[in-house]
Amino acid sequence: MKRAFLFLLAASLLIPAASLSAQNDDGYYKDIYMDGGMELSSRKDLPATRSLGLSLEILRSAKDKERTLADTLQQWNALIGDVYDTNGLLLYPDGAPRFKLFYVNGGSAGHHGRTLTEAGRARIREYVKAGGSYLGSCAGAYLATTGTTTKLHPEYIGVYPGICTNAKLADTYVGVTIPENSPALKYFDFDGDRFIDSVYHNGGCYMDYNQMIPGCEALFDYNYPPKSMHGNAAVWAWKENEATGRVICCGPHPEGKVTGKQLEMFSAMVLYAIEGNGQPRIKGELAQGEAREMTCRTEDNNPDYTRIGDRQYHHFMVRVPEGTDTLRISLKPVKGNEDFNLHLFASSEGPAFRRTSKYKNVMNGTEKTLTVIRPKAGTLYVSVFCETTVEPVLSPVYGTRYNGRLDVLNGVPYVLEVNY
Repeated sequence: MKRAFLFLLAASLLIPAASLSAQNDDGYYKDIYMDGGMELSSRKDLPATRSLGLSLEILRSAKDKERTLADTLQQWNALIGDVYDTNGLLLYPDGAPRFKLFYVNGGSAGHHGRTLTEAGRARIREYVKAGGSYLGSCAGAYLATTGTTTKLHPEYIGVYPGICTNAKLADTYVGVTIPENSPALKYFDFDGDRFIDSVYHNGGCYMDYNQMIPGCEALFDYNYPPKSMHGNAAVWAWKENEATGRVICCGPHPEGKVTGKQLEMFSAMVLYAIEGNGQPRIKGELAQGEAREMTCRTEDNNPDYTRIGDRQYHHFMVRVPEGTDTLRISLKPVKGNEDFNLHLFASSEGPAFRRTSKYKNVMNGTEKTLTVIRPKAGTLYVSVFCETTVEPVLSPVYGTRYNGRLDVLNGVPYVLEVNY
C-alpha cells in the first residue's frame, strides 16, 4: 500500500526531505513525528525543531471537503501499518519507539481519535509504554487524556490516565506564568520574570490542580482571571515509570512561534518530553558458544528475539569471567539478508553506543567480528546497530513518505554469538 501511494503522486509533488534527514545515533530513527492527520491542523512546520536542531517527519491530511480514501489509507499506513511496515512507523519491529517524540496538533480531538480507530489508539499507547514520549497541543492535549470533567471519551487515547477541563474559551490571547518549581526552568529563564504574554488559545483545556493524578507536574499556568482556568495548569506532564515515555499536554498554542518566549515555551516542552524517554532495554545475556538468532517478526510477539529496525540499537550483555584472555563477538547474516549494513559495538561502561564504545566494528555489510583482548571482568555490554535506512521524501499533500530500502522497516534478521 505504501509503495502504491508513492507511485500515485507525480514526481513533481515529491521533494527530497533534505532538511528533515538528520539522523540520530542513540537508537532512534528520528527525533519527532508530527501528527497532522485527519481532523487535525496539517502543519507543514514546527519551528522549535529548527531552533533545537532536531529532525522532523510529518503526517498531513487534506481538509474535510477535499479528503478522499487516500487520506484514510495514508494515516492507517503511517500509524497502524501496512505490508512494508506491519506495526506502523512509530514503532520498530520489536515494539521499541522509532521516534523520540510523537507530537499531535490542534483540531478536533474526538474526531481524530475516531479516525485513528482502536488499532491506531492502541499503537500510540504501545509507543508510550515502550518509552516514546508524547506532546499534544489543544486537541492533542485532550486526546492524551481519558476525557473531561463532563464526559469520558473512549475515542481518546488515555496515555495521561486522568481527565482535563475544557476552558470554554475560543480565539483569545491569554497570559501564562511559570511556577517556581517548573521543569521548564531547567532550559530557559524566560527573561527572569516567569511570565509569557499573548499566547493564543482556541478551545483548549487545562488541568485543575485539584484533579491532578499522582506524579503529574505543572510546567506552565494560565494567567487569565476572567475564567476558571486562571491559576491552573496550562501545560502539565506525567511519566508512569522509568521504562515509559513522558506525556505532556498543552492547552494553548505556542507551537507556531519562531522567536521569543513562546518559542522557548514550546522548546522547553519538547526538551522535557525527550528527556523523559524510557531507558535503553537489555534484550538478554549472551551465553558462551550459544548462537542467539534474532529472526522473529513483529507478529511473533517475541521482542527479545525480533529483527532490528533502521537506525536502531539492540542491546545485550555478557558475563566476563576473571582472567579472560580474548573475547570474540560474531555477527552473521541470515541467508538472503546479506546486503544490509549492521555495526557491532561493545563497552564495559554501560549500554554500547557508537559514541561511548571502546570496541567497535563499523565496516559495511552484515557479517563481522569484534575481538576484545583481555576484557575487564564483569559485565560487558554488546550492541548491534542497523545503519541501513529508508529515504524520506516530503509530499505537500501527505507529508513524509518513504522510498528506497522499504524492506528494512519490517526488520533485518541476524545471528549473534560470543566466545571466550
